[in-house]
Amino acid sequence: MNVTPDTIIFWQWQWFKLNATLVYTWLVMAILVVGSWLVTRNLKVEPEQMSNWQNRLEIIVEMINGEIRQATNREPSEFLPFVGTIFLFFALANILTVIPGYESPAASLFTTGAFALCVFFAVPYYGIKHSGFGSYLKHFIEPTPVVLPFNILSEITRTLSLAIRLFGNVMSTSLLVAIVLSLIPLFVPIPVRAYGIGIGVIQAYVFAILTLVYIASGIRAQRKSQQKRQQQQQSEEGAT
Repeated sequence: MNVTPDTIIFWQWQWFKLNATLVYTWLVMAILVVGSWLVTRNLKVEPEQMSNWQNRLEIIVEMINGEIRQATNREPSEFLPFVGTIFLFFALANILTVIPGYESPAASLFTTGAFALCVFFAVPYYGIKHSGFGSYLKHFIEPTPVVLPFNILSEITRTLSLAIRLFGNVMSTSLLVAIVLSLIPLFVPIPVRAYGIGIGVIQAYVFAILTLVYIASGIRAQRKSQQKRQQQQQSEEGAT
């Protein structure tokens, strides 16, 4: 029983190990790239001319757009590529567990850590983009420079929790499914597999939503800081 796909080695040469995490990560990426190209190569505007795959894709995109609008109160097109990619990758990675022998790369801490690291850099990227470099840095020393270490620590621990949460949930679900299937493989394989897939999709949704929340909170924090400084400047000008 494999707890993580990192332990499944397909090929090794000296220090390089081609494990299941790498293989299945590239498999998921290949499916997403090829599938996106097939679905979008012949897009139609008229509803009656749209293919079933295009309808399904538009439903997914609209769902993600709705979540982005609700979380950020902004036009979703700016955040859709990043957040949508995260959701689709983890959702597909967990859905493919229905295939015998396949292990979700989301059960690897390296995979979830890499995505969490992307979120870690995305938060300041969007914060700087919307408020400027100086305003973003000032956010870390407000209301007093004493809180600077705590704000930095908060950013780091938030990234770690994002990675470990998804890794732990997917790994524990896969382990539970494997245990149940080993005990009663003839009676409940389909319901248990469906349960595992459902939990995996939910975790992909949670990861994407938390990403949105972190980005939105960063943008809002910069906006509040700017408004506070403007109010102080206006009050000082009024006093003079």
